[in-house]
Amino acid sequence: MNNDSSSRIAARLREWLAGAAPGSRLPSTRSLVAEYRASPVTVQKALQTLTAQGLIESRPGVGTFVRAVRTARPSDYGWQSAALRSPQAPLRPASTTMRGASNNVIAFHAGYPDRELLPERQVRAALTRAARGDAALSRPPVAGLPELQSWFAHELGASTPVGVTPPTPRDVIVLPGSQSGLSSIFSALVGSGQPLLLESPTYWGAILAAAQAGVRVVPVPSGPDGPDPEELARAFEETGARLFYAQPNYANPTGAQWAAGRGEQVLDVVRENGAFLVEDDWAHDFGISTTPVPVATHDDSGHVVYLRSLTKSVSPAIRIAAVIARGPARERILADRGAESMYVSGLLQAAALDVVTQPAWQTHLRSLRHQLQSRRDLLVTSLREHAPRAHIEHVPTGGLNLWARLPDGTDLDRLTRDCESAGVMIAAGDEWFPAEPAGPFIRLNYSGPNPGAFPEGARILGQALERNSR
Repeated sequence: MNNDSSSRIAARLREWLAGAAPGSRLPSTRSLVAEYRASPVTVQKALQTLTAQGLIESRPGVGTFVRAVRTARPSDYGWQSAALRSPQAPLRPASTTMRGASNNVIAFHAGYPDRELLPERQVRAALTRAARGDAALSRPPVAGLPELQSWFAHELGASTPVGVTPPTPRDVIVLPGSQSGLSSIFSALVGSGQPLLLESPTYWGAILAAAQAGVRVVPVPSGPDGPDPEELARAFEETGARLFYAQPNYANPTGAQWAAGRGEQVLDVVRENGAFLVEDDWAHDFGISTTPVPVATHDDSGHVVYLRSLTKSVSPAIRIAAVIARGPARERILADRGAESMYVSGLLQAAALDVVTQPAWQTHLRSLRHQLQSRRDLLVTSLREHAPRAHIEHVPTGGLNLWARLPDGTDLDRLTRDCESAGVMIAAGDEWFPAEPAGPFIRLNYSGPNPGAFPEGARILGQALERNSR
């Protein structure tokens, strides 16, 4: 057997191993060299192949043996059920919007803008500069980098009308994303077991944060023009709640923007009840045909707790947001954040500040406005042509999403499965309701990848809706 290859030796040894008992010792390398008339290197390659396949194991200084087959014992974690007790709140699965999708899928479900809508060059340059600076090696202040605090305060203060005191940098607490801010706000300002008013439908992450904080959620219906101030006043009176969470501009999921004057009406109700309005301004940078003016610009007495995020507009990899609050409310939120994360990465703070203070940032936002408009209009047109059963009651003036009402009796689970099997991912609307859904809805994101596929995605959705109605 001169020139016998390592693969052939491995095949012969596998035949021998099939009849050998576990733990049996293989012949020595010298014996195998002599038996197969091969070089030591060739024999070693064959043994390495069998080792990689889990058939043999080498014990240094002892020899090579047939690997013993071990039956894996199922792990038993039953003891943890007694140790952990029942969870304080029902465990909710991860949102559909957080699921990944392959490149050949039409992704209407996503919650983040496509990469081509991000300021990629500015982000890469900012990260490079931040990595070379002190932020890469130093611990930032608990409340955030002073320069970034000043930027957030100036952004809100720029729209403050005459006679209203604008926020100061000290009012700002920098966050590792607005989701963590919601958790801290609900824990610090509401407390376990206490009532919290939420717009309905509303951001699924706010519902999740409320559940984790152990608060008692009270839905307040909200339409294209915002919540009815009288309904809100009645909810405050009946529940004794002291906090109302809302998204006045381009709400997720509906895209609604409160009507002119609605913010002041809501703020009056909040003041009369000695309460707080948590204003989530997550879509501040995504105006299309309108420019958002936060309700917080009309408040200087600490009734509005204002959240502003850069995660979606700058980059999902740079999770930076801020909460602006005044008085004891600010101190309680800061204390909760300190206990939770101590401080936010100075490197990410420096990079975010770099991006939003470059002249290219405003150029990017102007371009983004036009790109979002063309995508929104394409998806609306495609749905009206190919999926008329998905009724768009309100075409949003900003944001990232369309909210579509489906025919009564639509089986959302079946619809999402049928669409996904045909290559389209959609988000069922159930997870945006704090209580029972008001009907069958879906949320469609028009900022996702490959807008050229929107008409095909709408066609597939329309066909799935037709089958669902039979």
